[in-house]
Amino acid sequence: MKKTIYLWGDSIGRGVVYNPERRRYCLAQTRCEKLLQEKGVPLVNRARMGATIGEGYADFVATAVDGEGLAVIEYGGNDCDLDWRAVAEQPEVFHDGKTPIAEFEEMLRLFVESARARGLEPVLVLPPPLYPERYFDWVCRDLDRDAVRDYLGDVGHIGRWHACYVEAIRRAARDTGSRLLDFYNPFMQAMNFPDLICADGIHPSEAGQELMARVAMRALAQAS
Repeated sequence: MKKTIYLWGDSIGRGVVYNPERRRYCLAQTRCEKLLQEKGVPLVNRARMGATIGEGYADFVATAVDGEGLAVIEYGGNDCDLDWRAVAEQPEVFHDGKTPIAEFEEMLRLFVESARARGLEPVLVLPPPLYPERYFDWVCRDLDRDAVRDYLGDVGHIGRWHACYVEAIRRAARDTGSRLLDFYNPFMQAMNFPDLICADGIHPSEAGQELMARVAMRALAQAS
């Protein structure tokens, strides 16, 4: 019998995309979760749009599990996000992420320890990278762009800030001896990277979700 894979994560794990025609977020028709389930992967998806690692951990504690499965932990995108309105209003002061990096890394380690205590093998996910220019345009839709740019120094800082959280995930995996599921580098290496990210600069497109499914299937095959 295949081990159950439990996924705790945010909208990337949920398969959310931005639909520019309808001007709203929706579940992708082609998404990693669905593609894996079509391949017979027993996936229980606890990912939620907008979730931070603290919210995910609370759901983990409250969720019954069978044990002897995998606990896939996918966070960082919302944790590193800033209060962009506050940034625009006060670009001269430091603005931390929703979950500061040190707290984020500490929560990752707690998540790993708790998963193992419940009989699950933890797998930490390196999320796909941001598209800084698109994300900047997205968050500045109704804000003072110049003020936000003054705070950042350059638009590329958005990607570097996100990468700090990716590195925290990598450190937590190394220090706890946890497996990694790396979506970050396959996206970074893709020649068609712009096609893999939605107009908001952060959510993988349907093509990006397909790439995630291929990466996940290869990882599962190597682990079996």
